[in-house]
Amino acid sequence: MPEEGVNLTKKTELLTADEIIKLAELFVKQGVNKIRLTGGEPTVHKDIIKIIETLKSIPGLETLGITTNGLTLLRQLVSMQKAGLDVINISLDTLKPEKFEKITRRRGWHRVIAGIDLAIQLGYDPVKVNVVTMRGVNDDEIVDFVNFTKDRKIDIRFIEYMPFTGNKWETGKMVSFKEMKEIIKCKYPDLVTLPNSPNDTSKAYKVPSFKGQIGFITSMSEHFCGSCNRLRLMADGSLKVCLFGNTEISLRDALRSGCSEDDLLCMIGAAVQRKKKQHAGDRTFTERVSGRSFTNSIFNTLYMPKKPGSITSLNTLHWKFLEMNQTIRCMCSSGLTHIDREGKASMVDVGYKIETDRSATASGEILVGPEIFKLIENNLMKKGDVLTVAQLAGIMGAKKASELIPLCHNIILNHVDINLKLDNEKHSIFITCTVRCKGKTGVEIEALTGVSIAALTVYDMCKSVSHKMVIKNILLIKKSGGYKGIYDLDTSDEK
Repeated sequence: MPEEGVNLTKKTELLTADEIIKLAELFVKQGVNKIRLTGGEPTVHKDIIKIIETLKSIPGLETLGITTNGLTLLRQLVSMQKAGLDVINISLDTLKPEKFEKITRRRGWHRVIAGIDLAIQLGYDPVKVNVVTMRGVNDDEIVDFVNFTKDRKIDIRFIEYMPFTGNKWETGKMVSFKEMKEIIKCKYPDLVTLPNSPNDTSKAYKVPSFKGQIGFITSMSEHFCGSCNRLRLMADGSLKVCLFGNTEISLRDALRSGCSEDDLLCMIGAAVQRKKKQHAGDRTFTERVSGRSFTNSIFNTLYMPKKPGSITSLNTLHWKFLEMNQTIRCMCSSGLTHIDREGKASMVDVGYKIETDRSATASGEILVGPEIFKLIENNLMKKGDVLTVAQLAGIMGAKKASELIPLCHNIILNHVDINLKLDNEKHSIFITCTVRCKGKTGVEIEALTGVSIAALTVYDMCKSVSHKMVIKNILLIKKSGGYKGIYDLDTSDEK
């Protein structure tokens, strides 16, 4: 828990219980067979028992799990089990009560331990305990946690400290999987490796004769993104294909704008296809699974209401896809976004999208020839300063894109930058235009329009000298901020 606490999202911006269920039903119909509620503290949600019961009743759902801080398990776990809860994970970063208070800024360590024991008594097998290992905080307790598995049938999962935006990432705080394993082997040299399933995020080990086992989630030192089968949906309905990703699409806004089930599947399918092999990888999820069957799952993170003193407000839904032979495909009637189901021109509805910082850069070139080039270079054209006028015209053109392109959205632009550079060898002018905004749709058309208008202005100001000018290679160089992620011509297969 941060010292300054956390700021909660407005209730109206969160997914409602009904919206959670509706999305769950959609995914289960597509083959999802596992859901996990986790993140921070799902047990503080006033409808948690009802949500568990309703989710568990969805035909086709096989497993329902939860990750909790364990503080209310003594009071709620029996009811949650009766409602259908199958699997339980408990977050606990220390076995020392005084350190627990320092980390969580509240008391309750003994209740968490009692909750773990209750889960064991109720038959949960195994009870998983998540431990984020932090140098200088709890790395001196690694062996203590291993000892905790001696008489309890639990699975201690050591998680490498990860660079979330909010936890003040410091490289020195991370204790790697290999270092933790060496510490344990000094005490237990007979530590044995257990088999893992293809999509497991944890590397499993066991001390012989101990009832429980341990595991390592190597998010930082040994990426498992290539086999990770999880997606994440935030409390506000924003879908992320990776916890570390900065690209999101809003399923909440889509739901509330009356988006059809087919269109929701389009959005989800497009997001899945952008899943990378590693945190900053360049190989898409589609490339990894092309031509073979795969198992998919979805992580859905929800910000729940938080009672005073609770550890955090982040919760997760985790759904698992059954075996399939292909990725989810766009089920819209047309692959063209500006055509409706009847084949008529239609402006895209972006009302359901969330506003993000967006940018786009386009470039182009106009070959003017040596005579015109020399006049421009020396600012001797009769119509005036060609480069300055073209720059201003390009800026104005970018701002007017929605008036020139029939189905282009009218966007308030934050910044337009036009640059014209003379090329002595080719006797040409190279033009770039970068446009930025905060909006629900991209600005690549504005950038392309800016380049085009600047080039046409050069042509217009110089045509009295010669018409033998060529405008060429107008294209998008890069864009960012949309749900399709970052496009960069230098690394794109679309060259």
